[in-house]
Amino acid sequence: MSWLILVLSGVLEAVWATALGKSDGFSKMVPSVVFFVALAASMGGLAFAMRDLPVGTAYAVWVGIGAVLTVIFAMATGEQPVSAIKVFFLLMIVGGVIGLKLAH
Repeated sequence: MSWLILVLSGVLEAVWATALGKSDGFSKMVPSVVFFVALAASMGGLAFAMRDLPVGTAYAVWVGIGAVLTVIFAMATGEQPVSAIKVFFLLMIVGGVIGLKLAH
């Protein structure tokens, strides 16, 4: 259960990171509200997962999921260019996250 919560919290990290960028310094209401709600839920889920998982592993998985999904979203929406080298390094992060899960 902790791993599922951790993965969902990582997805919410990508949501709040993207919303933060869209909030234009908290000057836009909807992205700002999305940011705060997703941030609270993401942190809460991370804290819950850390009750059963080591802090280092949980944090690295949470950050990895959030970072990869944030970049993928930016690439999918055209806000960031896609390149083979970027995809390669994103796959390395995914491999690291999977490795941490398997090593647990």
